[in-house]
Parts: sequence; C-alpha cells; structure tokens
Amino acid sequence: MRNLLFTIQYQGSRYHGFQVQNNAVTVAQIFQDALEQVTGQRSDIKGCSRTDSGVHANMFCVSVKTESKIPCQNLVRAFNVKLPPDISVLGCREVPLEFHARYSCQGKRYIYKIHNSPVRDAFSHQLVYEYPYPLDAELLNCQAQDFVGTYDFSSFCAAKTSVKDTVRTITACGVERQGDSVTFFVEGDGFLYNMVRIMVGTLLQIGAGGLPQGSIPKIIGAKSRSAAGPTAPPWGLYLDKVFYPQNQLGLPGEEQANG
Repeated sequence: MRNLLFTIQYQGSRYHGFQVQNNAVTVAQIFQDALEQVTGQRSDIKGCSRTDSGVHANMFCVSVKTESKIPCQNLVRAFNVKLPPDISVLGCREVPLEFHARYSCQGKRYIYKIHNSPVRDAFSHQLVYEYPYPLDAELLNCQAQDFVGTYDFSSFCAAKTSVKDTVRTITACGVERQGDSVTFFVEGDGFLYNMVRIMVGTLLQIGAGGLPQGSIPKIIGAKSRSAAGPTAPPWGLYLDKVFYPQNQLGLPGEEQANG
C-alpha cells in the first residue's frame, strides 16, 4: 500500500466545489474518474480543503492510498492526459501512510483577485471580481492588518455553519495593487466557511464608506455575522498555497514529480 500526495490546480468556474456531491459535478468526482482510469481502482481520496462552487485553486492537495505501483512521474503524465483542461496535476510524491491531506495541514494561504476598473476585462470572466468603483488599496491594506492575530471569527463565518470552534489564527494579511489588479491575501492556520469572502466584502464596504475605518476590531468583538460586510462573490477566490510540516512529506530523495 502506498500513500500518494497529489498537488493539483483547477479553475473552479464549472464545478460545484471540490467535495463530491449528489447531482452536481465537482473536482473530486472528476479526479476520482481519472484515478480509476489510470490505476483501475476508484480509491477514496482526501482533499486538503472544501472549496465552494466557482472557487479556484492555484495549489490544492489530495492524498490517496493505492495499491498501484505506477511511478509518480508516470502518474502525473497519465492524469494530465485523462483530466479536462481546467484541472491539472502539478506533482505527485509518496508520503507516510499516516499522512492526510486535510488533517496534516498546518495552514493555508488564500488570495482574492479584483479587477478594479470601470471597464470589465473579457478575458478574466469568472476568474476575478469585477469592481468598477474606486479602491484605495493602501487604505485597505492598513485596515487588513487588524485581522492578524488569534480571534474568535464568528462575525466572519456564514450564519448557518455548524462548526463549534470559531477561533482561528491569522498570521499575514494585506492588499496589493498592480495597475487595475487588486489582490487581497491572507494566511492562517484555518478558515471558517465563507470567512475569506466575508473579510473581502467587509474591506470593500470600508473602502466604499459603508463601514467606518478602524471598525474591524469591533466587528470581530461583536461575534455576529450581521456586524460584518457582505460576502464577496466566489469567483475571485483562490486557494493559493497549502502548508505541511516537512517531516510529514517523506524523506528527501523519494520518488516524486513536479510539473
């Protein structure tokens, strides 16, 4: 038995998130289809996260236990033949049997892309959030620093979630501009349902004057979804990086492939 860690990327526009669902096409379903075609087995897979419908991933990790003896480098090539063009396998490596793509994860980095121009970009349809109103990225970057720390982020969690522990630690957060592109980034040990999109929606409302500057600490302290801003659309959101302890990724020199 081998435990393999696949690093993939995908454009989520035509998928209902990663996790397998009834009566909806998801990234996990498509990946499992490819796995079955390549190895002859429809093995259970473990994803590093659950992404919403329309959300994208620059880096997403999937672990799978398999009896297949196909070398990692050959698996990468075979998967990229079987998968549709909006899902790509970047790499594959053998990891310890106890490794789990989700539970072994130490943290994640998300980015949220905004095209800030009165004229939309036709080539970015469903890949960025088109926001035609003026944005002061420096101001938003300053406001975003109030997210850094360990807090109860109940105010930044979808109201109907069933999660009991809403405390998370944010280690880095900010907003950057390059021309008409404005990017929000955030790193942390974990994220609540819709948390990043609500953080973005709150910053945009502060930028538009709908919420006062300096209000994020008060919103966090309220522990109420109604205190925060709206939820930004899913298509601007990308899971950008997944962090694992190096001692759980196998020994140097193990067979691996990186696209």
